[in-house]
Amino acid sequence: MENNHVLIIAEAGVNHNGDIKLAKKMVDLASDAGVDIVKFQTFKSENLVTKNAAMANYQVQNIGKEDSQLAMLKKLELSESDFEDLQKYCVEKKVKFFSTGFDLESLAFLQTLKMGLWKIPSGEITNYPYLEFIGKFNYPVILSTGMSNLQEIEEAMKVLIDSGTTKENITVLHCNTDYPTPFQDVHLNAMTTIKDSLKVKIGYSDHTPGTEISVAAVAMGATVIEKHFTLDKNLPGPDHKASLDPDELKSLVKQIRNIEKALGRFEKIPSEGEKKNIAIARKSIVAKKAIKKGELLSSENLTTKRPGTGISPMMWKEIIGTLALRDYQEDDLI
Repeated sequence: MENNHVLIIAEAGVNHNGDIKLAKKMVDLASDAGVDIVKFQTFKSENLVTKNAAMANYQVQNIGKEDSQLAMLKKLELSESDFEDLQKYCVEKKVKFFSTGFDLESLAFLQTLKMGLWKIPSGEITNYPYLEFIGKFNYPVILSTGMSNLQEIEEAMKVLIDSGTTKENITVLHCNTDYPTPFQDVHLNAMTTIKDSLKVKIGYSDHTPGTEISVAAVAMGATVIEKHFTLDKNLPGPDHKASLDPDELKSLVKQIRNIEKALGRFEKIPSEGEKKNIAIARKSIVAKKAIKKGELLSSENLTTKRPGTGISPMMWKEIIGTLALRDYQEDDLI
């Protein structure tokens, strides 16, 4: 990870509620927060779910009524021209546009936008035709792993690699698809297991409340963080309540950038700021009391005190038992 830079993806998802004006306001917010990418979701509802597919429990709870997934998703669709407009708007706002496709027709459309990156959502990790389509381009791929086990992740990676994507182009995101995710269900250590077992770059797609788990993931080696955000948590829709509000998104970016700086190098040496403190904070061997020339130096007449500009106390045993080469007053450096 060059210079420890973490790719921060602000997940707008469907929190625009199917309104291009809201979507552009979300771009404004993402740009102002300083994220790397603002990400949307592209789908044709009829290609994504059957007519009778049920809503997830969290969707029912957050929307307040139960309907078919198809009916819910139809209200959240943006058109292809909307996405083309959003991409241009992101250029104006100096934030990278991106969208996740949820069906093959949407993937084919997104390829015309030449984003140069794919994001595979958790629900598609077992979708062979979908993985094969993405794999053939050998673009960088971000693979979310909610609801999956290690074997399923490995199998999905194999499809991508066999289709033409190099392993070096794959980043695997640890993820839990419960919205919001209870802290006890995060199991952030599994992210390290993914890295060590599959020898792959890792990241974290965060659905917990707040920002601390994303920050912890960065400290543990995540190179990508994805987090939902919203203009207002009280807006109607399935994902708003589990999303960051504008102030929280800004705070997350600031915290991650601070962690990037703090991670620094692996070598353990004094920093430039510390070097000036060495002489002040460390100690030297000094006279505990007046000592005459030729007197035997011992723990009776020597001690250690600041500053550290004299003989290091690590030389204590070499100094004890030798003779004083001159007269010393109390506190004189030996």
